[in-house]
Amino acid sequence: MTANKASTNIVLNWSSGKDAALSYHFLNNDDSYNVVKLLTTINDEQDRVVMHGVRESLLDAQASRMNVISKKVKLPPSPDHDVYNKVMSETLSELKREEVTHAAFGDIFLEDLKQYREAQLEQAGFKGVFPLWEKDTKALVQMLEQIGIYAKVICVSEKLGKEFLGRRVDSSFIDDLPEDIDPCGENGEFHTFVYDAPFFSSKIDLVEDCL
Repeated sequence: MTANKASTNIVLNWSSGKDAALSYHFLNNDDSYNVVKLLTTINDEQDRVVMHGVRESLLDAQASRMNVISKKVKLPPSPDHDVYNKVMSETLSELKREEVTHAAFGDIFLEDLKQYREAQLEQAGFKGVFPLWEKDTKALVQMLEQIGIYAKVICVSEKLGKEFLGRRVDSSFIDDLPEDIDPCGENGEFHTFVYDAPFFSSKIDLVEDCL
């Protein structure tokens, strides 16, 4: 993050995975925005990222290496819609008091989700930013490799075999994917954790059972 960048303060919804990292790359290279915080929902009982199940300590390691504040939203396991909306509304109000006016997401194709996010943000006086929206997912994976973002597959759905667990998402990875699997896992086929990137001060060393 460039401290003296005169631009709009934005919070990035940070899942700890490749799409969030690519979004950060785009935002950090756009003088219009200054990413001041990484927003992540945490399972309060397990201390893990709600979306990907990654340990909170690994989330902290990412934020530390990026030199960006991690804004954690603690949620109970399987919160209902009303609880989630209430907590997120309070979080956005707090961010607005801190002069944050925009929120970014790594969504690519899910139109219904995008519309839902925009409606919720509008109620809170925020504007949504979607750096990856409708980009070709194969091209995005190739971009990961070109930029030097290292993302490891940490969980897979029933559609994708366990042999893909632990693999880096790169050109060889998408060459090996079955034809019906989206290169970015947009249908929930797999999730990732980013352990190295040009915007990290150092690589995060992982052991097999640390995720």
